[in-house]
Parts: sequence; C-alpha cells; structure tokens
Amino acid sequence: MNYLKLIRMYFKLGILNELEYRANFYVQIFQTMLGLLVALGGLSVIFGHTETLNGWVSSELLAVVGVYFLIGGSIRLVIQPSMARFMEDVRMGTLDFTLIKPEDAQFLISIRQIQIWKIVDVFVGLGVMGIALAQLGASIGLGQALNFMIALLAGSAIVYSFWLILATCSFWFVRIDNILVIFESMYEAGRWPVGIYPGWLQFTLTFLVPIAFAVTVPAEAMTGRLTPTTILGAVALAAAMLTISRLFWRTGIRHYSGASA
Repeated sequence: MNYLKLIRMYFKLGILNELEYRANFYVQIFQTMLGLLVALGGLSVIFGHTETLNGWVSSELLAVVGVYFLIGGSIRLVIQPSMARFMEDVRMGTLDFTLIKPEDAQFLISIRQIQIWKIVDVFVGLGVMGIALAQLGASIGLGQALNFMIALLAGSAIVYSFWLILATCSFWFVRIDNILVIFESMYEAGRWPVGIYPGWLQFTLTFLVPIAFAVTVPAEAMTGRLTPTTILGAVALAAAMLTISRLFWRTGIRHYSGASA
C-alpha cells in the first residue's frame, strides 16, 4: 500500500509541475499526432505496393504501431525522466537524499520524475490498438487477452531492467546520456515487426536492445500470432533481467560516493 501511495503522490506532483507550463500539453499533442501521421504514412506507402509485409497484413501492422505508441509513451512518461534524474543525482552527489529515505531506493528512483503529458502517447496507442482490432474483426478471448497482458508486462519489465542497467553505469562513468539517446533512436525501429529486418539487426533488436520483446511480441499476442515458446521465453527473460538489474543496482550503490561521503 505504501508503494501505491508513493506512485499516486509522484503522479500528483508530476501533474502539478506540468500545469505550470500548460503549453507543453499542446506541444505534446502536436508531437504525438505528427509521429502518428509519419507511422500511418509509412504503412500507407508500403501497402500501396503490396498486400502483406513478411506475412503481416495492414491491420496487424496497425496493431504494432499501437503497441509502439503505448510502450513508448510509458517509457517517456516515467522510465526515461526518472532514469535521467537518477543519473543527474549521481553526478551531482545528491542521490544521498533518496538513499536516506525509509523506502526502497530503487523503487524511488524509478518513479520520482513523471512527465505527465506523455500520457497522450499512451492513450493514442490504446486508441490505435482498438482500431486495429476493429479492422481485424477480432474478438479477443480470455486466453488471447491473458497472453497479451503477460507479453506486455514481460516486455515492460525487460525494457525497465535494460534502462536501469544503463542508468546504473553512471556510478562508474561520468556521462552516459548518449547511450540512452542511442536507445531512443533504435526504438524507432519498433514501429515495424522485428522479423522484417536482416538477421543481424533482428539479433540486435531482440537480445542487445530488447525492442522485439517490448513491441513485436505483445503485438503478436494481440493478433494471435504468438507461440507458447515465445511467451515463455519472454517471461523467462523478464525474470532474468529483473534479477540482473537488481543485482547490478546493488553493486552500483556500493560504489557510490555522494555529497556526504
């Protein structure tokens, strides 16, 4: 219950902070709509020349776009700003103020900075997914919905763990912001199913930068393309990544020298 109260409190603070600059809301809507138009324009160009792309029809790729916006919005809503704030605190030596609090420090640094207007991307993603399902004429059964939720949670856990590991490197390296920028750039590849890329890039987007598990796998679950082996692999990788990121975080904390050191 304490964790839920903390999440609610940080969301409230995020709303209050953003309300000071309400123009940001309209800027965010413009950016989201522009990104959506680019994504839909790409689909229109592709399917103006072919009926399928590596076995995916247009409605299924629309579902991929929806998941892409949903996960991307979630990252930019909480994970990215929180990790950026965490790395800044490490550089400035002000992480002490978080470490002395009675709650788990990893949890606190993971939710402490919220850019509330990024939730626009989340709602757009949900809307696009709904349109995709309507075009597919699909009524999601209990099993398919469960697979989608498991895949979505596993993908989110993998992406969070990946970001945490990268951010924790700031205990040893002065500035690693460029690495996170590279991740943001590579995430753009998630607009398309990973299977359409060359083999070396599929490997990169699956195991080195886990975009496949964040976007393609949930989209496969949503469209009924997901195999039991893939869903089990996603869950196993999520559990492994959460464990590894936790251990890496604890190792990093032991190497931290803050303002009070």
